[in-house]
Amino acid sequence: MRFAQPFLLHLLWGVLILGVFLYGRIAYHKKILHRFSQEHLWNAIVPFFRRARLAGKYIMLTGVLAFSVLGLARPQWGFKWEEIKRQGLDILVAVDTSKSMLTQDVKPNRLERTKLAVQDLIKKLKGDRIGLIAFAGDAFMICPLTVDYGGFLLSLNDLNVETVPRGGTNLSRAIAEALRGYDHVLNKYKVIVMITDGDNLEGDPLVQARKAKEMGIKIYCIGIGTQDGELIQFASESGEAEFLKDREGNFVKSRLNEKLLQEIALSTGGVYVRASGAAFGLDLIYGQELARLERREIEGRKEKRYYDRFQIPLAMAFLLLFAETWLTTRKTR
Repeated sequence: MRFAQPFLLHLLWGVLILGVFLYGRIAYHKKILHRFSQEHLWNAIVPFFRRARLAGKYIMLTGVLAFSVLGLARPQWGFKWEEIKRQGLDILVAVDTSKSMLTQDVKPNRLERTKLAVQDLIKKLKGDRIGLIAFAGDAFMICPLTVDYGGFLLSLNDLNVETVPRGGTNLSRAIAEALRGYDHVLNKYKVIVMITDGDNLEGDPLVQARKAKEMGIKIYCIGIGTQDGELIQFASESGEAEFLKDREGNFVKSRLNEKLLQEIALSTGGVYVRASGAAFGLDLIYGQELARLERREIEGRKEKRYYDRFQIPLAMAFLLLFAETWLTTRKTR
């Protein structure tokens, strides 16, 4: 046996306290009568009092409350297997983990702000499969498509600028890895969400975007950063803050490349959104775009469906209540 709402069983402590209180009242009545007479004279002195009947009423009242609590806790035993079907999209999130994502024009920095936004997205998913790709100069599938959102979040939290060993930013490889990561189900249920500053250093992402278009896969781009840009700050091995320099010793400033990201998104029928501190853009994309897309039926899974038996304790409570109302403490003449 199990209870669907076991936390309600704590109310039985209150019933127990009430039972102790009622028992104390009976003991108190007995003590008062002892002051005036011996026990065999009680019925003659107090004709309307019968301790046995009063105790019976108290026991029934306590039983009514106890069985009511058991009914509210919903006891269950016996079960049947029931197939649960889900509907959802396949969403691959490609996150830029290049060193430019350490830029602090978005607080605390671009990468950490991205991780927080994706965590918020997870709370909105209902049956959608989601996967994670990290990319810089190369791209890797960090978490394949899954409905295990807890496992996805573990992979997301582990992202850092060392996740992809090869430096730079290659948007083309990110899109190619996403296309390769999809299985052979209908493509209209698949989308790619790319989060980056768009500072592409190699490859032609528009070529891969056209392949996605041919496959019927939409790409939604979120640009993070500012067009003015900012120096890339990172912690050195000694823990001191330093700024990234190029081979000539010049400070590197990372800027948001909106034009490229807009072209990638629009070429596939997707949408481009610029992230800001307050509104990152994932809520907008999911609420106004992804939530409207047709979902496919994802493979069903079987769950145990337990039978509720709350009717039994509630019936017992009703019977005790009925009996208690007819029980009187007065002696029938």
